[in-house]
Amino acid sequence: MKFLIPFVALLSAACAPVVSTPLTPLPPVETLAADAPFRDEIVKFAEQDRVTPPPACPVLFVGSSSIRLWTSLTRDMAPLPVINRGFGGSKISEVNSYFDRVVTPYRPRAIVFYAGENNIDANEAPAAVADQFRQFMKLKRQRLGRTPVFYISAKPSKLRFNQLERQTELNSAVRALASSASDLTYIDVVAPMLVDGQPRDIYVEDGLHMSPAGYAIWRGLVRDALYKKNVERMRCR
Repeated sequence: MKFLIPFVALLSAACAPVVSTPLTPLPPVETLAADAPFRDEIVKFAEQDRVTPPPACPVLFVGSSSIRLWTSLTRDMAPLPVINRGFGGSKISEVNSYFDRVVTPYRPRAIVFYAGENNIDANEAPAAVADQFRQFMKLKRQRLGRTPVFYISAKPSKLRFNQLERQTELNSAVRALASSASDLTYIDVVAPMLVDGQPRDIYVEDGLHMSPAGYAIWRGLVRDALYKKNVERMRCR
């Protein structure tokens, strides 16, 4: 009997309802410039929220097309509530520009981030790209306090394998940042996506975007990272 009370207490904590906060109102769509990058996708997010309100206190996945094309995300992360706000071939600077449209309003319990690969492809210096991610973290701390961020490392695709060295510089900079930041977790997908030093056969025809086999690798790594941090018990900001 002496073990019963601690067990019941643990079970109660695990099952405790998560406290959520209302969505922060989005800035009016009319304030978006007609020629703003990815404007149509950003407007579509607002329309989706109007028609189908997003889940309360979600794990927010944000970034570029590798997030946008994760069509099995809801199933892969179940029972955690998720929302997908990946858009186009976005760079980190563009995610930052739309932070108050694609991050802040959802008051997430955690953020899973994938962007930076397109910056490297655009020949931006890895150090400059890392600085853009630092700006993302600054925005996050200003808007959402200690909400944890999980950074998925730039992936070693077939199409961009010649960029691996510069991707590694970016990944190393973010890994170092995570080593001293309690609200940032680095998720290394590079090694699991290689075999004998070359990309695995986990890409669609363009050699850039992943097949279901690629997302299966991400699924395991991301879920492990989230549950290691007890994200299922976290409250929203």
